[in-house]
Amino acid sequence: MSAYHRADLSASISVFLIALPLSLGIALATGAPLQAGLVAAAVGGIVAGCLGGAPLQVSGPAAGLTVITAELIHQYGWRTTCAITALAGLTQLGLSALRVARTALVVSPAIVHGMLAGIGVTIALAQLHIVLGGTAESSAIDNVAQLPGQLADLHSTAIAVSALTIAVLLIWPRVPGRAGVTMRRVAPAALAAVTLATAVSWTGDLRLPRVDLPSWSSHALPQMPEGPVLGLLAAVLTITLVASVESLLSAVAVDKLAAVRQRAGGPRVAKANLDRELRGQGAANVVSGLLGGLPVTGVAVRSSANVAAGAVSRASTIMHGCWVLLATGLLVGLLELIPLAALAALVMVVGIQMVSLTHIRSVTKHREVLVYGVTAAGVTLLGVLEGVAIGVAVAVGVALHRLTHTRVSHDVLPDGTHRVRVRGQLTFLAVPRLSRVLAQIPDKAPAVVELDGTFMDHAAYETLHDWRAAHTAQGGEVEITGRAGQRIGEPAAAHHCWPWQPWQNHQCTGPEPAAGESAGKETGRHDQLLGGVRNFQRATAPLVRRELARLAQEGQRPGQLFLTCADSRLVTSMITSSGPGDLFTVRNMGNLVPLPGAESTDDSVAAAIEYAVTVLRVGSITVCGHSGCGAMQAVGVVTDGEREGQEGSMGRWLRHARPSVDRLERLGDAVPRIEGRSGSDPLESLCLTNVVQQLDHLTQHACVAERISEGGLTLRGMYFHVGEAQAYVLDADSGPTPVFIPVRPGVRSEILAG
Repeated sequence: MSAYHRADLSASISVFLIALPLSLGIALATGAPLQAGLVAAAVGGIVAGCLGGAPLQVSGPAAGLTVITAELIHQYGWRTTCAITALAGLTQLGLSALRVARTALVVSPAIVHGMLAGIGVTIALAQLHIVLGGTAESSAIDNVAQLPGQLADLHSTAIAVSALTIAVLLIWPRVPGRAGVTMRRVAPAALAAVTLATAVSWTGDLRLPRVDLPSWSSHALPQMPEGPVLGLLAAVLTITLVASVESLLSAVAVDKLAAVRQRAGGPRVAKANLDRELRGQGAANVVSGLLGGLPVTGVAVRSSANVAAGAVSRASTIMHGCWVLLATGLLVGLLELIPLAALAALVMVVGIQMVSLTHIRSVTKHREVLVYGVTAAGVTLLGVLEGVAIGVAVAVGVALHRLTHTRVSHDVLPDGTHRVRVRGQLTFLAVPRLSRVLAQIPDKAPAVVELDGTFMDHAAYETLHDWRAAHTAQGGEVEITGRAGQRIGEPAAAHHCWPWQPWQNHQCTGPEPAAGESAGKETGRHDQLLGGVRNFQRATAPLVRRELARLAQEGQRPGQLFLTCADSRLVTSMITSSGPGDLFTVRNMGNLVPLPGAESTDDSVAAAIEYAVTVLRVGSITVCGHSGCGAMQAVGVVTDGEREGQEGSMGRWLRHARPSVDRLERLGDAVPRIEGRSGSDPLESLCLTNVVQQLDHLTQHACVAERISEGGLTLRGMYFHVGEAQAYVLDADSGPTPVFIPVRPGVRSEILAG
């Protein structure tokens, strides 16, 4: 058996041990036959595992659908609910054929998290009654209303078993040392809690309601839906929406977990195909509904456990479904010993955990607490569909408020310049305020308008343009800076300045010759540089001053060393979207890494590498070459010059590029290439080969080799094509012919070379 097969087998057993008690508990919480949870777990593992597009995602009955399913069972009965589940699966299949899976991700995370929190509160309130020895009501309001009476009539036996279950659930993950690791490998917390509670109740001969699995011969199958057409249609759409969104969000989360594991040296797993995943979920719901099972969705808890257990393919989730299927036939006697109070306590803890502090911190950071809170309250008090609808309405209202909430302020700088600051999106709704503030600026006075937004509509542009023209005509000076100073649908206007425009087009940082004089080319460049510094002090410094002050106090802690060419066309912060404190950057002619001990008068590169690796403890080193590299072009010229005894400083430095030239000559047909291209011109081939060669040079440095052997450092090769504005990353698994893969949003961008 290969290492991959062993990893999948081990992971499948871990996931099975988690899924078995949870599936029974979720079935109990919905009021469905208990074996319906096992059917859904087996079908989710096998069908969704085979047909889905997220290899490591584990599907089955989910707590997020508990409240909806319970309402449907209460309203239509179990057999009709099974038919609704199958119809929802057919709807998912139709949506997958339309390839609309990505559109589900436009739902605000605050709404999704709020929905899950509301469902969690509803589950916890319902299961609390069973934990206390009673019976759950049909709604959260009724459960709260009946709680005082339940507290007056406590059942000590049920409470004791539930308390034992909860204690094990909370303590088990926190047992320290090797003993704790071994215990968790043998039995996950959920299985350990239910097993221990069952053992205590059985050995103590406690009288408690227990799991009742009717004979499969009497298992209820679906029937033709009966009820109002609109009500049934709403039920199908609700199951479809919630199951689809939860599955797709879970698939995206699993991708992130797998990427983190890969960066830590784990195996590479293909990213999720969301349309295929939706198709797999639809097929699983059709089968589960027809076989009398609960609705199926991707489950984040089981999926994350699958990744953590080392799964490398869909074989893990398929095998977990097979284990559940075997358990339903071979372990019926053991399953019927489980007290319902233990399952209720397990599901109650799951419900409480659905109110995630991480989610609350996230929505607070993004100022979406109102959306989260309203959605959670609506789901708890009114129902899932109603709560989500209210959440969507509030989210739209918040977005409109932000769009219209534009602040326009006016102050006078020490040099007499009138400054107008616009914070927010500049639309026609803000035009009256903008016009009122602009009217306060005296004629002929110098003025600066700072725009801090990403959008300006036609009405706002015309207002600002007309005022600027009128003020200038009266002898005033106007400068407009910021991110939104561009009319929609038109090229950048003269007053707009992007930081990566050519110097010649930097109208906002242009030369300032004396009256009656014209600046020469060199003077102009000098003045443009100082103009850029002035623009930084005015527009950018106020925005970054707090962060730079923090970095000045705490010191630098970059996570990466970025070694690239000194070519002026490579703007490292632009192509990596990095800011202060992110990159420790080394630039030299040809992005070269001299070998240790090589004849050289310059130890600066080796010193920078040693400092970054041993002192800063960076986690990765990237060597970035580029197209049209002048250093690579000069290698041949320098070689000719050496033959004539005319080598200078540049020639001595470019000696370090000779191994790249030699490597290119040796490779023959195995020359590094860019994915999708049949071949490269000689210069590009040398530039790509040079990146690969310098990565080899890096591994010859003792400090780098030591960190790599410890697993704390990775190396990455990168190539930037200037004319295409496209970055390419070296594929670490491309074999004897190195291949550089284009970095695009969502397409194989997590490639490490090591």
